[in-house]
Amino acid sequence: MQGVSRTSLTEVIRRLDDILPSANTATLGHELFEVVALLDQEHSLRRWLADPAGSPDSKSELVNSLLETKVSPATLLVVSDVVRAQWSRPRDQVDAVEQAAVLATVAEHASARELEGVEDELFRFGRIVAGQPELRAALTTDGASIEHKRTLVENLLSGKVSTATLTLVTEAVTRPRGRTLEQGLEHFSQLVAERAKHYIAVVRAAVPLSEAQQSRLQAALTRIYGRDIHLNIEITPEIVGGLSIRVGDEVIDGTIAGRIAEVRRRLAG
Repeated sequence: MQGVSRTSLTEVIRRLDDILPSANTATLGHELFEVVALLDQEHSLRRWLADPAGSPDSKSELVNSLLETKVSPATLLVVSDVVRAQWSRPRDQVDAVEQAAVLATVAEHASARELEGVEDELFRFGRIVAGQPELRAALTTDGASIEHKRTLVENLLSGKVSTATLTLVTEAVTRPRGRTLEQGLEHFSQLVAERAKHYIAVVRAAVPLSEAQQSRLQAALTRIYGRDIHLNIEITPEIVGGLSIRVGDEVIDGTIAGRIAEVRRRLAG
């Protein structure tokens, strides 16, 4: 998000933090995800609520009339805060509700270490899916119902991951919002990382890194980016040697395969 949307999001999250201590956070997260689904489905409602010329009071009154008997007071407060704010584009408004839903879902994980646990579970599930094409197809096929996919995720992960992780994976699978499954899992991981006040570095290596190597890499990246770094390490033998590191949209490619590819591009040019 940029400009006015970023400012509005900051205020929405600040207000959310005031609500979380007294709210049933699991219920709040679930209901906010349902609001996201409603806004994604109802295009005219989404456009009207995001219209900068519209009255904030009118938007809040409409949301209350639509949701008052269907959701908790905490959810009404969060959604009202979102629709009263100004957004650069309609999708930013819906994305703000989604981010609030994610933060409410992981609110029971108060410490950075607990949040890292959720990140790790999301990352590991993403690697499992990437390595099993049949499983990925079952989770992403358009022909399967949402209930079927939800049951499949429940059978795969119930009792093996935290409740928060199970909820986020289920959302990524059943309501992808135009993202691939991998993009959805990574998006949620980034939001959790932001909550924990650190960045995620996705590191691709040909062979496993020792604990000492991981510690040195983590320290070096922390110095570079000025914020704590959480490492997600993928073992990818085809890169031959070296490391490929991605932090957000920035990629540091020090692999042998990457250097060979660069030489080939230059020769072709």
